[in-house]
Amino acid sequence: MHEVISGLLGHDRVKAARQHIERTDEVTLARQAALSAIPAPTGAEAQRAARVAELFREAGLGDVRIDEAGNVSGWAHRDGGSGKGEGAAPPAPVVLSAHLDTVFGPDVDVSVERRGRRLEGPGISDNARGIAALVAVAEAVVAARVRTARPILFAATVGEEGSGDLRGVKHLLNGKRETLKGSPTVAGNAKPAAFIALDGAGMERIVHRALGSRRYHVTFRGPGGHSWAAFGVANPANAVGRATALLADVPTPHAPRTTCAVVRLGGGTGLNSIPQEAWLDLDLRSEDPKALAQLDVTVRAALARATDDENRRRAPATPPLGVEIQLLGDRPSGVTPRTHPLVQAAIAANRILGKDAELASASTDANVAIALGVPAIALGAGGKAGDAHLTSEWYENTEGALGIVRALLVTAAVAEVEM
Repeated sequence: MHEVISGLLGHDRVKAARQHIERTDEVTLARQAALSAIPAPTGAEAQRAARVAELFREAGLGDVRIDEAGNVSGWAHRDGGSGKGEGAAPPAPVVLSAHLDTVFGPDVDVSVERRGRRLEGPGISDNARGIAALVAVAEAVVAARVRTARPILFAATVGEEGSGDLRGVKHLLNGKRETLKGSPTVAGNAKPAAFIALDGAGMERIVHRALGSRRYHVTFRGPGGHSWAAFGVANPANAVGRATALLADVPTPHAPRTTCAVVRLGGGTGLNSIPQEAWLDLDLRSEDPKALAQLDVTVRAALARATDDENRRRAPATPPLGVEIQLLGDRPSGVTPRTHPLVQAAIAANRILGKDAELASASTDANVAIALGVPAIALGAGGKAGDAHLTSEWYENTEGALGIVRALLVTAAVAEVEM
């Protein structure tokens, strides 16, 4: 793959695309700031999506649309222009994506300030950088008329963060918001040949291992009552405490790395009342699907034991405690092997551009593609960043254009540029 990437660097149209990216670096940075200043909380990305659709059209992509889930998509086809062509069905496409949403709610001021070399603002890197890079690659491919054997779908997805549960990419790849059943397709085309997510900043990391997770809201319910007069009834708060202690002792393997965390808890109405309801939130994660499934079984057993333990201690003839386990999120895990041409293309691009390649694990839109059997990776889009998911988030455009060039080279390699 090293030879392929080297050949692309010498290809006239790819060289022209690279020059376009480098020449318009300040335009991309300004676009990044402007996009970041458009609120896009998970589940409310419509305003930012509308702007990205405009940018896709201005870049020259064809068949630009916003689907029923809220994703924005546009095509660059064999001639690097906007025509889909006629006749036989096109070959399997390559998908280059970035997520639209941020972790910040509608009450957060997402305006951007420039302080020296830094842009500061909630979401300026995650993922305004990814979206700006996505548009920059699309614009460069069309402007330089890069010809590829495989069509390229540029996609800006909704619902990547937190409670979004990757719903945008789930819909993009198989038309279903809450399930991964069925064969993956893109807009009626064949199963994608490759999927590349642009997420945040940076150059070294190549995410090829999908960090899966299951998130649960667990509610214990009982009769409640006065803390003195009703003492002895099954207490949901006690059950939360018992469950938390048991879950803290759940064994979790280091290889594959697997974690179980109680992340929130609450309940009750007053200082002198046994609550009728108490709850906890759980975050289970693993790089391995089997390890995650086994952890799920262990956690459910612990929750059942906590319920039983509290019920055994209740006063005679009082109602038992009940428990409800609600699935809030299910992100699949898996891996694109490091030997796969897609991963090798990213490694080669890093090395040829003078950067180390760090193979990594993370939870991104690529999770869904990997779970559906599509080779997938996630890449940073250049530059440096910090304070991710905090209102003090910042971005510095140090070698920012180089990150976008890497995305161009990897996409061009798997889309098979005609030499």
